[in-house]
Amino acid sequence: MPFGLSKEDLAAVLAAALAGGGDFADLFLEERLTTTITCEDDKVERLSTGHDVGAGLRLIFGESTAYAYTNDLTPEGLNALARTVAQAARAGGRRAPVFDLRRQPVPYDLAVQRWPDQVAVGEKVLLVERANAAARREDGRIKQVLVNYGDTVQRVVMANTEGVYAEDERVRTRLAVQAVAMSNGRLQTGYEAVGSFGGLEAFEECRPEAVAAVAARRALLMLEARPAPTGRMAVVMAAEAGGTMIHEACGHGLEADLVQRGLSVYAGRLGEQVAVPLVTVIDDATLAGRYGSFRFDDEATPGEKTVLIERGILRSYMYDRLTARREGRRSSGNGRRESYQFRPIPRMRNTYILPGEHDAEEIIRRTAKGLLVKKMGGGQVNTTNGDFVFDVAEGYLIEGGRVTAPVRGATLTGNGPEVLRTVDMVGGDLGFSIGICGKNGQGVPVSDAQPTMRIPSLVVGGTACED
Repeated sequence: MPFGLSKEDLAAVLAAALAGGGDFADLFLEERLTTTITCEDDKVERLSTGHDVGAGLRLIFGESTAYAYTNDLTPEGLNALARTVAQAARAGGRRAPVFDLRRQPVPYDLAVQRWPDQVAVGEKVLLVERANAAARREDGRIKQVLVNYGDTVQRVVMANTEGVYAEDERVRTRLAVQAVAMSNGRLQTGYEAVGSFGGLEAFEECRPEAVAAVAARRALLMLEARPAPTGRMAVVMAAEAGGTMIHEACGHGLEADLVQRGLSVYAGRLGEQVAVPLVTVIDDATLAGRYGSFRFDDEATPGEKTVLIERGILRSYMYDRLTARREGRRSSGNGRRESYQFRPIPRMRNTYILPGEHDAEEIIRRTAKGLLVKKMGGGQVNTTNGDFVFDVAEGYLIEGGRVTAPVRGATLTGNGPEVLRTVDMVGGDLGFSIGICGKNGQGVPVSDAQPTMRIPSLVVGGTACED
């Protein structure tokens, strides 16, 4: 058995957690192997490997939650952990019935060809060095390159007092390149990142040199870009921009914990029209190879495809077990945690807008004047009202239905729900981006995506005066 523990051992720990009363308890055991490599100033500056093992135990009693964790995975250590959380519920609650742990069937095989923990560190270093060299080869104006590589092999066992037992393995790899170009005293930065729910075979299809070239060319392009115009105008979001907009301006507002606390503009709006019929928003854990995919969430709920907004109608929020219990619903498989040291909360997985029927080039041809966004930067969003501000990392003017000059320094300011109610064209393409999403002090891997789409009117901030 994994971790040297039997199902009977785990059942005894869960029973001990309920000794003082309670409604539900679950146990999360984790082993995590990690490698991170950083190349800066033309040399590998940092290389680290990690091996972490631990367990987290949660007890729910009424509207309260007790959570504790340990690195001692012996039966004695886990029972001590159970006694700790049991003390929190001694004011009352109901005792759970006797239960047997039943193994959850694994929904699909994990098709990993090159497991990171079976690949020599030297080969991983070579990947980083190839990316660094490729970025610098692009142009003499590339003055700085930062390459970050990371991989994770995570093995987990989960069990709860509803009798659920699941074992899972998660494998992720990622590579990010940041290039800085300088000319005539001006500095511009380009960034590109790729990641996969899989092993090092990902870099055979998406070579480090290609990732580095995109980052370097983006930095060089911005050196030649003119200042962005300012004012309200049409904005075409290219599929290459990834789904930062939908992730930040919409996705977080559909996580059930924020909804239930009244911190979402979408609270109490199930069944209502919240977007134009062109817009369907999906959150999906089952997409092969995507960075936010998994077979089970961190509460042993099988990953699934959840339709959040269907043809403009709000159909569902993203639930973990706790938020689902509060509404008498089933979890949508969105219970995620950074590690055994954290309790699970509702989090996104792979969130995207479903492709539409317009041709991406047609969308540009039918835009007389505006801004084409090919890469989003960072930003901020207020989930309570949906207001956002985003930087544009790569943008171009659209003039007379054609893409013309690149621009720099553009920002987008608007309101997420308003954007979804005004989108008037949605392309048939789909482009993904990856990231580590932070919430409540936890970071989890996600991806997001969108097709090319047009927002007829959005406030663009820049440094140039409009004609």
